[in-house]
Amino acid sequence: MRKLSSSSSSMAITKLTLLSFYYLLFSVLLSTLSQAKKFPLVSEIKRQEQDNEPYVGVNIGTDVSNLLSPADLVSFLQFQKINHIRLYDADPDILKALAKTKIRVMISVPNNQILAIGSSNTTAAAWIDRNVVAYYPETLISGIAVGDEVFTTIPSSAPLLLPAIQSLYNGLVASNLHSQIKISTPHAASVILDPFPPSQAFFNQSLTQFVLPLLQFLSKTGSPLMMNLYPYYVFMQNKGVVPLDNALFKPLTPSKEMVDPNTLLHYTSVLDAMVDAAYFSMKNLNITDVVVLVSESGWPSKADSKEPYATIDNANTYNSNLIKHVLDRSGTPLHPETTSSVYIYELFNEDLRSPPVSEAHWGLFYGNSSAVYLLHVSNSGTFLANDTTNQTYCIAMDEVDSKTLQAALDWACGPGRANCTEIQPGEDCYYPNNVKNHASFAFDSYYQKEGRAAGSCDFKGVATITTTDPSHGRCLFPGSKKLSSNKTRQVVNATHSSNGAGDRLQFIALRSSNPIISGLIKELVSFFVVALSSLIFFDIMTPC
Repeated sequence: MRKLSSSSSSMAITKLTLLSFYYLLFSVLLSTLSQAKKFPLVSEIKRQEQDNEPYVGVNIGTDVSNLLSPADLVSFLQFQKINHIRLYDADPDILKALAKTKIRVMISVPNNQILAIGSSNTTAAAWIDRNVVAYYPETLISGIAVGDEVFTTIPSSAPLLLPAIQSLYNGLVASNLHSQIKISTPHAASVILDPFPPSQAFFNQSLTQFVLPLLQFLSKTGSPLMMNLYPYYVFMQNKGVVPLDNALFKPLTPSKEMVDPNTLLHYTSVLDAMVDAAYFSMKNLNITDVVVLVSESGWPSKADSKEPYATIDNANTYNSNLIKHVLDRSGTPLHPETTSSVYIYELFNEDLRSPPVSEAHWGLFYGNSSAVYLLHVSNSGTFLANDTTNQTYCIAMDEVDSKTLQAALDWACGPGRANCTEIQPGEDCYYPNNVKNHASFAFDSYYQKEGRAAGSCDFKGVATITTTDPSHGRCLFPGSKKLSSNKTRQVVNATHSSNGAGDRLQFIALRSSNPIISGLIKELVSFFVVALSSLIFFDIMTPC
């Protein structure tokens, strides 16, 4: 056996020390990598906490016949690229279905639970444990709305509203979630009096004893003032004074702009004036650091003769322009640097709602997920994919009588010049052989031929736009043929780029989909390079 010299012995000890150090470092990196894999949403949470950009979300009411299952609802939200939602309760099935998605959800405490929660800290803590801690962080709960328009709908509960909020907040603190999850309560616009000009607005003085301590709490906790703001109702109550274009965010001539005589600020939209009225009202109570969150806003698409401005065109115009307004980040005349986030009311038509008729027609979609109208938002980010032109189709509506459908079908295949070849006997789309199936194909053919232009999917009210591909079996609808061609091309390109290197593709996918794991992998690679280099160096320097 070769006897080590003292220098060789020293070198060996150094080498052993380095190996021990590398082993320790390697263990730490592996442990961290394991944690990152175990909690992949942690990085997403931290990223979104730092992202203060304004967003558009949607309210989801459930008075809908044949409502989508929670799993289908989440898939629909993901397809439409809707990343912010508000629930009017804390539905456990929906919260479970949202797990491990990037959809942020605001949950709510129904009005009928405020009394119990406001009277008992134990009840509040149990509510947080049951509806927040049980799901977070796998489900990205971003906020809690306590009640809805409590001061105006159930004024008897007003004294307990803030105690309920504070007790729930204490529950968040106990779980160390108070910095990630904000808590507030939505208000009706009517809590603010004299809203125009905005500079003269103030909170109803009979509510000051409740509003002021609430605002102080919001200021202390960094939570928003939630306001349900509807320019539709302002216009309806002030016809002849408020121009329709002003309510719909349409461009105005200078003579039609509303001007605040005290500040000389020009208002081109009713919503901006309502938001600034809230800011001025808070300023009158010496609160200047609370931002306004619009927890509800929208426009109905249908009503009875008493509401003639509830039309599809007006609803489409309002919501499309509202989305653009938020995502343009233009702020308000008073605060151009601050743009309020908005939750559109609402995702689905709640057809089970009680009269008036308009109550059932605020949704962007029907309960079956087909679009009520096609929003024009393609130049304002990726929100609401139902505006992407090769992913929409025109089909026959449900429950339309066969005679009416046949007349529309005859027009589409005749004067409308739709390509109806594939619904002839022996062709791929002949079956099922019924007027609704044939009409849907003909409607979509005409709709696609017309470039999906506004009004090209109507057929005297018997057709509707959908984002669900109606193709079935070997029958491809006209709108899906282009989509199928694009998908085939993408698959071919992906196949050519793979070169059969399955492991390599898996690594690339991992690197691109999770930056934290990607960084850790790079660290591990660097570690091996350094360790190997060090060992080679010592081997070279060690005498034989």
